[in-house]
Amino acid sequence: MPQLPSHSRPHPFTLPPEDRDRSPYTGWTRAHWEAAADGLLCATAPYASPRHGLISLPGPRPSFSGPRSDGLEGFARTFLLAAFRLAGDDGRDPHGLLDRYAQGLTSGTESPTFDTELAPGQPDSWPRIETVRQAYVEAASVALGLRLTRRRLWDTLDDRVRARIAEWLLPTLEPPPIDNNWWLFGLTVGGFLLDAGIETERAQAAIDRALARIDDWYRGDGWYSDGDNRAFDHYNAWALHFYPVLHAHLSGDAALLATHGARLHAQLTSYTRLFDTNGAPIPFGRSLTYRFAATAAPWLGALTGHTPLTPGATRRLASGALRHFLDRGAVTEDGLLPLGWYGPYAPMLQGYSGPASPYWASKGFLGLLLPADHPAWTGPEEPLPAETADAVFPLGPTGLLVQSTASDGLVRLHNHGSNSVLAAADPYYARYAYSTRTGPTGFTGLAGPTAPGFLAGATAPAGPTGPMVPKGLADGSASVGLAGGSAPDGLAGDTAFTPANGSAPNGLVGDSASAALAGGSASDGLAGDLAPAGPAGPMVLKGLADGSASDGLAGDTASTPATGSAPNGLTGDSASAVPAGDSASAVPAGDSASDVLAGDSTSDNHFALLIDGSPTTRGPATPHGTGPDWAASTHTPRHADGTELPGVRILSATLVHGRAELRAHLVTGATPGTPVRQTGWATTPDGPTAQLHPVHGYSGPPRETATGSTPFGPHTRTATLDGTVSAPQGALFISLASLTADPTPAPLHTLATTRITPYAIHVTWHDGTTSHLPFPHHSPVSPPPPTHGR
Repeated sequence: MPQLPSHSRPHPFTLPPEDRDRSPYTGWTRAHWEAAADGLLCATAPYASPRHGLISLPGPRPSFSGPRSDGLEGFARTFLLAAFRLAGDDGRDPHGLLDRYAQGLTSGTESPTFDTELAPGQPDSWPRIETVRQAYVEAASVALGLRLTRRRLWDTLDDRVRARIAEWLLPTLEPPPIDNNWWLFGLTVGGFLLDAGIETERAQAAIDRALARIDDWYRGDGWYSDGDNRAFDHYNAWALHFYPVLHAHLSGDAALLATHGARLHAQLTSYTRLFDTNGAPIPFGRSLTYRFAATAAPWLGALTGHTPLTPGATRRLASGALRHFLDRGAVTEDGLLPLGWYGPYAPMLQGYSGPASPYWASKGFLGLLLPADHPAWTGPEEPLPAETADAVFPLGPTGLLVQSTASDGLVRLHNHGSNSVLAAADPYYARYAYSTRTGPTGFTGLAGPTAPGFLAGATAPAGPTGPMVPKGLADGSASVGLAGGSAPDGLAGDTAFTPANGSAPNGLVGDSASAALAGGSASDGLAGDLAPAGPAGPMVLKGLADGSASDGLAGDTASTPATGSAPNGLTGDSASAVPAGDSASAVPAGDSASDVLAGDSTSDNHFALLIDGSPTTRGPATPHGTGPDWAASTHTPRHADGTELPGVRILSATLVHGRAELRAHLVTGATPGTPVRQTGWATTPDGPTAQLHPVHGYSGPPRETATGSTPFGPHTRTATLDGTVSAPQGALFISLASLTADPTPAPLHTLATTRITPYAIHVTWHDGTTSHLPFPHHSPVSPPPPTHGR
């Protein structure tokens, strides 16, 4: 039974002794959660304004909403944590949290302001929701905190204060300025006002509109898109299920809970497979600085009874995730959550990320609403799906494929259908694969697609009733000034700054499934077009040329620590050489990561054409089918400036078994002689072992490149394969990849034998299991004979 170790890094919170009898995996009990909540709340207290209306935390820079909005964010998100802490603790308030937040509610709403900057004359005032859009978001945390603590806080406030708070909240009952999960903020405010008997008709109307709107985005099997797009990520857990299910529970609405509870149950069936046995969620999607907010949905399932997890497995998952971050430096010596993953990490941030943004992690403490005698707190911890057996699990309609291995507890996510809400390539969506122990490569100290999402200018109010618009944008209609392809929380479509009148954002670029390929059809630009193979057969490409020219390629490569040592289990090969057979391509002895292209822009887990030496980015992925162990998608590659390559399409697929991944790409419409590049996993010196092996279409053995930072470390190495397009009608490229924490992984070429036919790729795995990938291509000559690893 794997056990999470005692603190690998010290943190300032005083915790009770571990209980390895009740919690054999993590050692943690409810008392540890309470101590962590108290520690986080106490650490923010010194940063409160004179009368506690704002909590302005230190950070590298403000969000694009301005310092006053950031101060409101600090108040609202910590208030939500305080509400969870107090509502489930039988009336105890040893730290005087209620008095502190009552003062803040009083002072913050005394004279709300249009000013986005902090000023001496208004040190506590909240920004007005009508002019600062982020306040619309924070209103939901304020309202939910008030709903959870209503009898102990709201009911004790002066009537004038309650009237001011209600007046400040009311604008959120109007349709939101962004047509995505933001509808649920109005639902949450409406739920509180309805309970409090304030503007009940407007409140109910806001609730009904929000529920109707998100129904439009329910895709089945527990998954929502976040707007009219294909954005599937952690927002399902910490927003799209969180708010409606919790509202139904708090309202006692059995019919609503039955509908949304069933959706939550379905989502948790797959979502809980995204957690490593070491507690880590997958760094995939946006707003990742919310960290253990990813556990909100599992706790919510336990609270409402709509979960496939046993009580012990729920606590094991949630405690594992919280411990994972606290044990790895996710809080500072002062007890604060910085902007980042473990410690500070700027490349994963968005423009809306301010110093207090990480405190949406408060949602991960929802389990404190469960009474102390609930089985989720008292029952023994039980294992997670990832540690019971190897598994491959398609995530319903998302185009995502989960792959986990029990021997090391590592979880990988293959993306063939989830896209960023923006047109710009986003490394947290655009990669083909993600894992719980690696992250997408970023730039170090460079502006670019992984840089923090700064606006081209500051924000300024458009007027007493107008929306906030970025300075320097011609009409405020698009966020072209976002350096990182970042968008306000959960932004769907584009970043149109529309007024709060319910109009949908304009200018959706490539987000809808039907328009993800230029021309709106998967067949557009494919030589020969797509045609069905038969009534029950897969789509096949007619008239494609062979593209098979790489039989007998030498070796795979294993990403190794920057010491020059070969990976374990590869005997007879020199770490510095690349002989025929399997080889280890390592950093030359004596080289440090900073000496070898530490800021290299090579993207991990990516397949690109090289146009004038520059790799293409991945356009929006359109799902092309899934099976029990595979997923496929199509996309149109793009130049670095975001323009599409006319007439070029790439059909991609991933087939997995155990730790092995077969990656296939069929390129059509590209000029013969165009170079292509396939990259593997980016690993840090102390991380797992990554391997990459050419099977078909590549021109030689893999080489290894020193690449940039990830959330797991400042320097990584990534294996790379090179090839060349052989014919415009279709060039096929196949490789094997692996990521494992096993100590002595076997060479990749021993894991699989492949056979290529005109309509599929057939694989016999090392354990005798067979798989086939319905991957269309046509060869005018006989296909190559079956070979190991080819």
